[in-house]
Amino acid sequence: MFQIKLQNANEQELGKISCTTEIQAAFIISSLGTFLSGLLILFLFRQIWRAMRNLHNIKGTGILLKLILSKIIGSKHLKSLQLHGEFRDHIEMLLSAQTFVGRVLVILVFALSIGSLIIYFINSSDPVGSCSSYQDKTIPIDLTFNAFFSFYFGLRFLAADDKIKFWLEMNSIVDIFTIPPTFISYYLKSNWLGLRFLRALRLLELPQILQILRAIRTSNAVKFSKLLAIILSTWFTAAGFIHLVENSGDPWLKGRNSQNISYFDSIYLVMATMSTVGFGDVVAKTSLGRTFIIFFTLGSLIIFANYIPEMVELFGNKKKYTTSYDVLKGKKFIVVCGNITVDSVTAFLRNFLRHKSGEIKTEIVFLGEAPPSLELESILKCSMSYTTFVSGSALKWEDLRRVAVESAEACLIIANPLCSDSHAEDTSNIMKVLSIKNYSPHTRIIIQILQSHNKDFLPKIPSWDWTAGDNIICFAELKLGLMAQGCLVPGLCTLLTSLFLEQNSKVNPKQPWQKIFVNGLKNKILTQHLSDDFAGMTFPEVSRLCFVKLHLMLIAVQHESMCSSSCGPVLNPPAQVKLHKNTLGFFIAESAKTVKRAAFYCATCHSDVHSPELIGKCSCKSRSHRSFTETTMVVKTSSVEESHGIAVRDFSPVEQPSTTTNISCATRTFLYEDSDCLDSSGMFHWCKATHLEKVILRRTDKAKHEFRNHIVACIFGDAHSTLMGLRNFVMPLRASNYTQQELKDIVFIGALDYLQREWRFLRNFPQIYILPGSALFAGDLHAVNIEECAMCVVLSSPSTSSGSQTLVDTETIMATLNIGSLRISSCAPSPSEPGKSNSLTGGGTERSKYRRVPILTELKNPSNIHFIEQIGRMEGRLPGTSLHLSTSFSTGSVFSSSFLDSLLASAFYNYHVLELLQMLVRGGISSQMEQLLDKDKFYGLTDSCNTFFSGRRRCKLGLLSLNQTMLLDIEPKKTFGQVFCGLLDNFGILCFGLYRVIDNEKQNLEHKRGVCQFVITRPSNEFKLLPSDLVYCAIPSNISCNRKDKFYQSSFEFINPAPQISITPEASIDKNNPPTADPLDQMTT
Repeated sequence: MFQIKLQNANEQELGKISCTTEIQAAFIISSLGTFLSGLLILFLFRQIWRAMRNLHNIKGTGILLKLILSKIIGSKHLKSLQLHGEFRDHIEMLLSAQTFVGRVLVILVFALSIGSLIIYFINSSDPVGSCSSYQDKTIPIDLTFNAFFSFYFGLRFLAADDKIKFWLEMNSIVDIFTIPPTFISYYLKSNWLGLRFLRALRLLELPQILQILRAIRTSNAVKFSKLLAIILSTWFTAAGFIHLVENSGDPWLKGRNSQNISYFDSIYLVMATMSTVGFGDVVAKTSLGRTFIIFFTLGSLIIFANYIPEMVELFGNKKKYTTSYDVLKGKKFIVVCGNITVDSVTAFLRNFLRHKSGEIKTEIVFLGEAPPSLELESILKCSMSYTTFVSGSALKWEDLRRVAVESAEACLIIANPLCSDSHAEDTSNIMKVLSIKNYSPHTRIIIQILQSHNKDFLPKIPSWDWTAGDNIICFAELKLGLMAQGCLVPGLCTLLTSLFLEQNSKVNPKQPWQKIFVNGLKNKILTQHLSDDFAGMTFPEVSRLCFVKLHLMLIAVQHESMCSSSCGPVLNPPAQVKLHKNTLGFFIAESAKTVKRAAFYCATCHSDVHSPELIGKCSCKSRSHRSFTETTMVVKTSSVEESHGIAVRDFSPVEQPSTTTNISCATRTFLYEDSDCLDSSGMFHWCKATHLEKVILRRTDKAKHEFRNHIVACIFGDAHSTLMGLRNFVMPLRASNYTQQELKDIVFIGALDYLQREWRFLRNFPQIYILPGSALFAGDLHAVNIEECAMCVVLSSPSTSSGSQTLVDTETIMATLNIGSLRISSCAPSPSEPGKSNSLTGGGTERSKYRRVPILTELKNPSNIHFIEQIGRMEGRLPGTSLHLSTSFSTGSVFSSSFLDSLLASAFYNYHVLELLQMLVRGGISSQMEQLLDKDKFYGLTDSCNTFFSGRRRCKLGLLSLNQTMLLDIEPKKTFGQVFCGLLDNFGILCFGLYRVIDNEKQNLEHKRGVCQFVITRPSNEFKLLPSDLVYCAIPSNISCNRKDKFYQSSFEFINPAPQISITPEASIDKNNPPTADPLDQMTT
């Protein structure tokens, strides 16, 4: 008893008095009473207001209510209400921190809240059962703080639109449970800790305060501050509750189970609970404390498991990926930005490192706008010796400075071809180019562009310089150009694509044809400056010498026009062209080591060397004094008739077509009566602008069309789809190196809303037609006479609305399934030769032969190739391999633009390779031609030197049969080398590949796969040929490839084989079109 009295006396001396249960209840009841009574008043007021509004809507009561209110509320009251509204607007502006005074007010409230929390920490050292008297100096300070909080609470209440919602907000609850006890303490002249720990919840406003003070500016810093504020506020609030209930005990036990625990011990207990450690040295003993721990543990698992690792990751990545790249003197590096993902980085590294074969001398700096994912981090760690990741944006100069883009060899910008909005992706990348060029005008830029019309903005940038290596890789242009070439020459898109693919050494093909195809994938397009000993020789002579002596296939050389300053590759130049020194040659070879033979060749030292492996750099004195000049070519001035003047029986140069051409259909003849005119560059067939209504076809008018040997293009798009740029598909099909008779009609099947948007770019090209419909309906396919088409192309949809990447090709696959189900009798006239038939076995069969429509399908997602394989019933597919090792790809019936990723690395190492590909697939398009198309005007033929050489005299790619055309007069032709030399010597035709029937030796006409042809890229010199082989050739435009004694639809006819033929035993023979027996006239279709 004496000790208790002594303790009370000491507390009174220190300004502390004992708090009874009644005093503690008074503090808590004041807060609860304020909260509940205020909520009840607001609820009742809302109900009364709603009742008055409902009463006003009742007929007859509105006028009475207005009279009553007009007497109660006078004009002065109305003015006061108007002033109240203006005052409320000012308060809202003040609380939103948009003004200086508002920002000061918000910061002051937060600072005073932290000060009040610090006072609570100081007072928490005293026992909970004691009250502080006014002799304690902290009490007046806390009272002043709460008075200011009351004023701020009133301002917020007046500005709130929904009073009840405001009353239930967290900050309002904090004020309601902490401010009323202050007035109770003033009345009782003593203060109790109570619920003052709730002030810790004000820490949640820490990110807003730091942003107002501009202490944090990045998104990572804001995110880190939010996570830190959540953890600290939860930590301090939970510790305050434990401290209160454990020191007070359970109310129903009158505090008998209380324990004396400090606030620091409470923080320690909460931390042990949040981390799920639970040492057990400090535990909760009260029922309220243990109940709180049960629910707090569940919440702390979420907080600790999610927020803490995320904070560590943010803190770690900030230091890891926000540092600057250290530029080392003499160390080359490139900067890669744009679409930095797992797939894009993997593809880029695979193609970029392939060019150096393990010798990595250029470091790669990836500039990503977001920190890398765990999967991307693992990829970067595997190549950490030559890769660096920096988090930032190419649109910010500060980030460009951190990656030292001004010192980089080049800046490569990767696009996302699977994005939902191609135009937005292109504009974003173009803005990156602007930012980089503004920061460092001399930095070399190589950019991927999805839509062809967007690339026109890049050359308009003042610092854009083609001569410095700036380059554009347009996906739509190359993709549609390759598919157009696949329509003219079956399988050609596969052959050209394979020249830019990486050989997978892990593939072990089992079937013989697969081994031949995979072996052909080893060949690539390589460049090398030719030896000076080739100077003065013609291209056919040099190409033959390289093929026979060096075992190299030279297909093109760099040409600099004498009539203009333009310079570019020329495929298979004519015999009038003679090479100068230091001419750059384009080869199809397996490695860069082999093509060096063309540079080391010496006519003096290597004349008696028969093994190409022995040809190396010699020490000939005559070579040591030779000077190197720029790549030039000399063209003899001679007429077209003198070109290739070798006399060969039954063959003659092509006569120039007349200005008008008679087409079988009278309607089409009238429509395109001026279609033999060319554009002003002489590169393309051109006509006057045609109205859309004249080219629209109707299903009911099939008999009027009579399409044969035409091209059917299936389009999927609507009025809101992004334009894919069908102009890029039409241009190669209307190149001027094809005569008017060789042009094939193009029929587009698709939605009219979409095609009419594309038509303004197509209306100056001849022989184009539109059928409104869909390739998913067989009636629309039969309406365009698809049975007689030379090729049916299924283009992927320009929109990617589906969330799953697997479903982006749904329409394309369904259309392929629909077209693949069509069966056409092979006894019907061939699309390529009217009146002729196809017979693979002669006339002794009792079963009718059927063929499938030749089809070329585009896939956006290469992994969807297994759907196409199932539709085509392809066997022998290599399991677990990519699209480019599938049977459908090897036969040329499927195409994917995924290979275009490899062009980014190719353009960096050797931009001449990209120029050659663009020349092959774009039909020789020039910048002048693009300007003419933009003007939408008609231009006639001109007689400029550039037009004469690069227009109609360009080589055209074709597919020749060994048993037809001029190859009948080439003897011997048992190997590819014999055919190569024979065609090059006699006609100037360059061969570069084969199209062979799969399993020709064991051909089984009842095989469910039927007869398929696969592509062989650059066969070896001793490669043995089969009678059914077709040869890929680069044919001079003035050479006729068909015999004179036969009638053909055109002077030059491509072999157009259909890859699938099947036998149907139940079907009968078509008696109206019996098969022919002449083997010379047979053509695989």
